[in-house]
Amino acid sequence: MKLLLRILITSALVLLISNLMTGVHVASFTTALIVAVVLGLLNVFIKPILVILTLPITFITLGLFLLVINALIIILCDNIVEGFRVDTFFTALLFSIILSVSQSIMYSILGETK
Repeated sequence: MKLLLRILITSALVLLISNLMTGVHVASFTTALIVAVVLGLLNVFIKPILVILTLPITFITLGLFLLVINALIIILCDNIVEGFRVDTFFTALLFSIILSVSQSIMYSILGETK
């Protein structure tokens, strides 16, 4: 039940952020649901591999390179999901930051813990 709630929250946030940000396009709420699921899967399976491979760069940049990895995950999701489009790398970077912060806020409001 928690997983379903988290997917719904993430998809609503993806849709809301896409309406507020220029450069992020989501076709429908169904597409936002698919984006939420794909982002979750990419964060579970692909992101740890990228973090391990880029550990020296992440260490040198004091962890700021993780923001670049998050943007790359968003761009990868853009390539996978039809109906979801992010125009530039900077837009993906900003989108990932806003999504992460808004997810943290929503989960803390609803009492969800990671």
